[in-house]
Amino acid sequence: MIFETLKPQIESIVSDDKKPVNDRLMAICKLLENSVSYYNWVGFYFRNGDKEELVLGPYVGAPTDHTVIPFGKGICGQVAVSNQNFVVPDVSAQDNYIACSITVKAEIVVPIFVNGNNIGQIDIDSNTPDPFTEDDERFLEFVCAQVATLL
Repeated sequence: MIFETLKPQIESIVSDDKKPVNDRLMAICKLLENSVSYYNWVGFYFRNGDKEELVLGPYVGAPTDHTVIPFGKGICGQVAVSNQNFVVPDVSAQDNYIACSITVKAEIVVPIFVNGNNIGQIDIDSNTPDPFTEDDERFLEFVCAQVATLL
């Protein structure tokens, strides 16, 4: 499975303390987008201080206008409130979906916790309908736990 081969690479990126945090986050985005065929947009959103909004961090993929997302809005905003993974097999079936690109068919968002607080999330869009499995969730939870050590 591809995820098992990616885990040591994620650990290596995270542990490279000679590079700034944002460079390491970008390296993770690039690794995931290049390694998993159905990961077409990979990025991080982080809580904006004490405000109830998320701000876009490093990402790879098509440019997005969604650089600030209020809590509760869209899939990312809902994860900021629920503190739960959110897998969307078909974005067209979601009422509270913020469209970034007409090519996106599915999305997965997994929160990042530091000291029990949801401080951000990894967001992945796919142009493939219903591609995400429980293996994606477990792997992305691993990625988020590694990223949490940087923050």
